[in-house]
Amino acid sequence: MIPQNMGSETNIKLPFSFILFSIIAIVGSQIILLFQGEALLNGSFRIPAIWSAAHLFILGWALMIAMGAMYQLVPVAFLTPIWNEKFGFIQFTVTAVGIVWFAITLYAAPQSALIPGIVMLLGILMFLLQMWMTLRKQAKPNILTLFVGTALICLFLTILIGITMVVSMRTGFAKDHYSFLFHSHLLLGTAGWFTLLIFGFSYKMAPMFSLAHGFAMKLAGYVYSFYMSGLVFMVGSFALDQPLLLKGGLLFLLIGFSLFAYHVYTIIQKRIKKKLDRPFSFALLAIIFGEVIHLLAFLAALSNHFTSFIGPLMVAYLMLWIAFSIIGYLYKIVPFLWWTHKYSKVIGKKDVPSLKDMMNEKIALPLFIAFTIGVLAVAIGLVLKISILFYIGQSIVTLAAVIFGAVIMSVMKK
Repeated sequence: MIPQNMGSETNIKLPFSFILFSIIAIVGSQIILLFQGEALLNGSFRIPAIWSAAHLFILGWALMIAMGAMYQLVPVAFLTPIWNEKFGFIQFTVTAVGIVWFAITLYAAPQSALIPGIVMLLGILMFLLQMWMTLRKQAKPNILTLFVGTALICLFLTILIGITMVVSMRTGFAKDHYSFLFHSHLLLGTAGWFTLLIFGFSYKMAPMFSLAHGFAMKLAGYVYSFYMSGLVFMVGSFALDQPLLLKGGLLFLLIGFSLFAYHVYTIIQKRIKKKLDRPFSFALLAIIFGEVIHLLAFLAALSNHFTSFIGPLMVAYLMLWIAFSIIGYLYKIVPFLWWTHKYSKVIGKKDVPSLKDMMNEKIALPLFIAFTIGVLAVAIGLVLKISILFYIGQSIVTLAAVIFGAVIMSVMKK
């Protein structure tokens, strides 16, 4: 084993490497989707170009941001330093090369995606090793450890299933189970990995950004139990092709998410800070969107039309819940990281900009409104098969992604 890093602070270059890569990935993914409008409007979601865009968005943007954030937040949330920073830079390089290679291969020759998929898997396994070696040093595990630990397990299962699907495409050994693998891959990669991770870190960041004190954490255990039960029921429904299990799983997911939303509400009610910052407010708005999406998914299952709405619901889930949460928190985290790195040691020695001066918060409102309008237009366009609505919405989302990337990168010029 590589010896651990004994420092208490993560090298700023490590999380920012992931963040900068992710900006390129989200812009690239949205441009690909913009040029695949006809296929999406026809309901053709399982084609190479869409696979490439989806993995570039989910792995290249959301996953890489999550990794970068964890390199910075895990030491803060769990009071333990990252196991080894040098190993982290190696892991970033392997993962970045793997994701780019995998996305390009999926687009051009999906039957040849096994080797780049293995490289990508190696990078993710290196990240899982890093996190496991870090979390095992935590003096006293808590409910946050449970959420984050389970999310990491879901990430491992997601990638394992994905590689199995790629191997199956070449050999056909699991072709009879492709539907089970595909739907489990989607579920564990979104509701398993990202949602559980957002749940866990929200319990740390919501009190931090709202200055909340004196709140109880007992409800978090029920959130975990219901949401995990929903995931298990859903996987069971995919394996057994049982609509009743699907409905039960979606109900448990809805209950778990509703409890989470209520719990965050009770935490915010204990805040000292009267006016919440706009970016954080949008992260809270993402919870409302997530609640609505979970409710719509359950109602669609009750009406036996769930499969007809999987595409639009998945787009809404990825953008309005996962992406909004990440963007909202990132808008707060990035300036704090850079300000701490550049100015924390010179406070009192010379004039330094305030934390609010690090990021242009005036652009936050129009940016988030643009994201919301764009995603809703895309979702409605897909449901009603209105091409002009889809293209307008996707153009807005693509432009908003470019502006968001520019705003994030502008922080490093401060």
